[in-house]
Amino acid sequence: MGQINIKPLADRVLIEPSVAEEKTAGGLIIPDTAKEKPQRGTVVAVGPGKKDEPKTVKEGDVVLYGKYAGTEISINNTNYLIMRESDVVAIV
Repeated sequence: MGQINIKPLADRVLIEPSVAEEKTAGGLIIPDTAKEKPQRGTVVAVGPGKKDEPKTVKEGDVVLYGKYAGTEISINNTNYLIMRESDVVAIV
């Protein structure tokens, strides 16, 4: 992963989603049309937060988030999600 020239504002975080599973536990290959949208990713950048709410995630954390959370963006041919920190449901 190269240098990212984007800094989220307020309580937003930039997340690089994990790659969707290619095979099931039984070894069956999942076609692209049936793959689940990943709900896990790595925090790439964190905004400064809000003055009345402490930040709970930091760069490098692996997190879980809601299935439809965030806005998809593409930077240097890499897909990312930018979302509010409150959309992150857990740190793994």
